[in-house]
Amino acid sequence: QVQLVESGGGSVQAGGSLRLSCAASGLPVSLNCLAWFRQGAGKEREAVALLGGYGGTYGRTTYADFVEGRFTISRDNAKNILYLQMNSLKPDDTAMYYCAARPSSWCTRSFVDYRYWGQGTQVTVSS
Repeated sequence: QVQLVESGGGSVQAGGSLRLSCAASGLPVSLNCLAWFRQGAGKEREAVALLGGYGGTYGRTTYADFVEGRFTISRDNAKNILYLQMNSLKPDDTAMYYCAARPSSWCTRSFVDYRYWGQGTQVTVSS
């Protein structure tokens, strides 16, 4: 049984930083595509950062345009944890952030392609 559990969200002022974590069980983070999505109030769920799994895309990272170099996705294979380091946060980054995985090493930007989801962690950025 696959389980993804996010943590690390919170409230920060604009310009601040947060590090989100996603502890995975039942699924090796090294093998599968992993991703962070977010969903703001009244908005669609959107991809934030993608990390390719073992194979031709291993370690390949893809970021949404709005990230603009502020976020870094990474994983710790030994601990089976996915991270999202977020710096220079803006009020527009306020959203529920979700960790997701799909049973493939290849990543896509569409949330419908992801089978496994965490419960989400709230990030609130005040101006």
